[in-house]
Amino acid sequence: MRVIKGIAACIGAALLLAACGGGSGDVGQELGLQNPLMHFINAFPAGPNLDLLVNGTAPSGQTNVPYKGVTNLTNVNTGSTVVAYTATGTMSPQLASGTFPDVAKGHEYTVIALPSTSGYGIGLIDDPFDKGLLSTKARVRSFNASANASNLDIYIVAPGTTSVVGMSPTMAGVSYGNAVPPSGQDSSYLSGGNYMAIVTTAGSSTPIYESAPFSLGNNADWLITTVPANTSVSALTNQQIHLLIAQAGNTSQPAIELTNALTGQ
Repeated sequence: MRVIKGIAACIGAALLLAACGGGSGDVGQELGLQNPLMHFINAFPAGPNLDLLVNGTAPSGQTNVPYKGVTNLTNVNTGSTVVAYTATGTMSPQLASGTFPDVAKGHEYTVIALPSTSGYGIGLIDDPFDKGLLSTKARVRSFNASANASNLDIYIVAPGTTSVVGMSPTMAGVSYGNAVPPSGQDSSYLSGGNYMAIVTTAGSSTPIYESAPFSLGNNADWLITTVPANTSVSALTNQQIHLLIAQAGNTSQPAIELTNALTGQ
């Protein structure tokens, strides 16, 4: 009887969420029933188009990804999973690779191609998707793909903000090749609305980056990635960055690139 009541409660929550504008995919993820999902982001400026490999195979829809490209979320199997990426149309050499040790149902996984001072790097994010069934807040996470800006504080603030003195960063101490909140933890949650981004070196209140205002919708799922402003990896300028906003969803779309209002680049 408890099992039946539990199932009924889940169904009722799912129906209520649908009525409030949520998606059935969110319900499956929150309940840990949906197959694991993975997508690929090419955050390597001036590089070739790339193919994602999952356990040695290129999944459908995860190939020929240009810079700023964000692929659809695709189903992957559970368990230990090796990911890599190559230049489009080739299986080798693998430009970079990594392992998710325990891919699980209900989780979203992100693989990021990023520049390093020695060539190609890879970023891996395991998102447990712990969003409440009735929540309409946006999910936001940051990632640092900027080898020229190693530790950053990111503030998501009201448009027109001119100083972050006395404020706490929305995402603090974002180090190169890492996410905040870190892989394995849930995203941060923000109410939908109009915002701008201000980025400082970690612990400083002096901006190195300010964005134009942008709109963050309810139920959005954003990964905000810093990338070098200079597309030549061999000529990186210290602390000169752009932001890429990758929006997870059912339709592939390029990441939105926000240039630096402080420098005009």
